[in-house]
Amino acid sequence: MTVRRGDRAPVPIREHMAIDVSPGPIRPIAQISAYFPHPGLEGVLPAHDRTRNQGATASSGTGEGDSVDGYDSDENTSLGTLEFDILYDPESCTLDCTILRAKGLKPMDFNGLADPYVKLHLLPGACKANKLKTRTQHNTLNPVWNEALTYNGITAEDMARKTLRISVCDEDKLTHNEFIGETRVPLRRLRPGQKRHFNLCLERQQPLASPSSMTAALRGISCYLRELEPPAGWALEERGRILIALMYISERHGLLVSILRCVHLAAMDVCGYSDPYVKIYLKPDVEKKSKHKTTVKKKTLNPEYNEDFFYEIEQSDLGQKSLEITVWDYDIGKSNDFIGGVTLGLAASGECRQHWLSCLQTPDCRLEHWHTLTNELPESSTFGP
Repeated sequence: MTVRRGDRAPVPIREHMAIDVSPGPIRPIAQISAYFPHPGLEGVLPAHDRTRNQGATASSGTGEGDSVDGYDSDENTSLGTLEFDILYDPESCTLDCTILRAKGLKPMDFNGLADPYVKLHLLPGACKANKLKTRTQHNTLNPVWNEALTYNGITAEDMARKTLRISVCDEDKLTHNEFIGETRVPLRRLRPGQKRHFNLCLERQQPLASPSSMTAALRGISCYLRELEPPAGWALEERGRILIALMYISERHGLLVSILRCVHLAAMDVCGYSDPYVKIYLKPDVEKKSKHKTTVKKKTLNPEYNEDFFYEIEQSDLGQKSLEITVWDYDIGKSNDFIGGVTLGLAASGECRQHWLSCLQTPDCRLEHWHTLTNELPESSTFGP
């Protein structure tokens, strides 16, 4: 091929393909996890990664009064993040969880959006008995709830052994709701009376294990964690808790018993709920006139009663008496099901004895206390309510 003077010779295609156009060594792309602190990896990360993590942590300022927990991972960022606050008040035995917002949720609908809501469960325990739920935010991947959900009757024992499971789901009115992601917070990480702030990545659903043997008292109870199964000496079945107030009124010469509410009752019906009511006796009851019953609350495992019952009795005679409290599931056309009971008196032990003793020692003072319902059926209730 001839080339005229002044013209550049064309480069053959073979030589063009042989030209080294490499930009140089390929550098690894920084992962999202490099910008967030990972607890326990201080000695594993390289020095420059640790420096970058420290800089990212210092740049994200938080308030002085609240502690913050947060993490991120490349595997779970596609599910989104959830921000919430938790506060435990030991005086009122309440656990307050404020669901603030979520960001970057996984699209679940055909329009590329979702209709998210948040569910809370206490594990181990009955699902429907301790399930709390926020309202649904429609057509968004960055929902804002600012909604407070409260558990009542949470004791120090619960804080030591239970875990709060927080799930984000997509509401679908045509089919079943879909799971987006979850996170879990062991309650033992919380300090009583101190609000703790969390901003966590959602994780994929963790498998739940059911106990090997379930009695009739455990109907409706299915959410259990294998790693949180109780020791061999601890009674597995929890029948729920009841809030009782006692006060001896000196002017009226009698005992006022207030049945306030129950929480986390065992489900006795096929639908997964119960129709509970409370029955009380002041024993020994020679004349069989001490029986009182509350109203029946339909289809609930967390009924509120706020009903008062009065026994005319001298304060000196209360030392020989005991108060039997039982909770029943009302059924039409057949015998009612026993849910659980508790007995207060000087012959009792633990908090049941202390509550009764405090009532005797401090007249004209209203004393409220949460009591755990057991599966022991008192003799007075053996033949049905």
